[in-house]
Amino acid sequence: MMAAVLGTLVTEVALDRPDLLAEPVRSALASWDQAVPVSSVLVAPIDPELADTAAFCDAYGVGRDVSANCVVVSGKREGELRYAACVVLATTRADVNGTVRKLMDVRKASFAPMAEAVSLTGMEYGGITPIGLPPQWPVYVDAAIVDLPAVVVGSGIRGSKVVLPGAALAGLPTAQVITGLGIPVSPAGAA
Repeated sequence: MMAAVLGTLVTEVALDRPDLLAEPVRSALASWDQAVPVSSVLVAPIDPELADTAAFCDAYGVGRDVSANCVVVSGKREGELRYAACVVLATTRADVNGTVRKLMDVRKASFAPMAEAVSLTGMEYGGITPIGLPPQWPVYVDAAIVDLPAVVVGSGIRGSKVVLPGAALAGLPTAQVITGLGIPVSPAGAA
């Protein structure tokens, strides 16, 4: 597959650039087993200072409607701490205390603290991606992402982004496609 360009990103096949992927992401791609071929998972280097969604989209000309955020959410049920990841477009925010709380079957859900999210995922904050997360975690993917031919997500590090078909996110081992997971936000608040 030839490298693709999205905005000003210049992408390459992700497995050809392991230096641009966090270790858990490399491992997940090395054992990729889904209908979407691993060769369609691409990676592009970026300035790590521009990894946060709003800055990234502005600097690289990538639309927020094809840029996805992956957030780690935690909650307790009967003393048991539970984790999940939510993948939503940058034009939305995850409905953490509505949809996500119910899906996790917890009394209250909240974003996991940064140090905890980094430690548990083996990824850098601002680069956390649904690819290569702990295998017991559900990955909730907003239905709006699934049919996109290309969506941009983190790579596990702040110095690159992964570009892949939305269907590949839906095909992750613990993925659940959820309609309405993302709540629309105003353009100024999309980040």
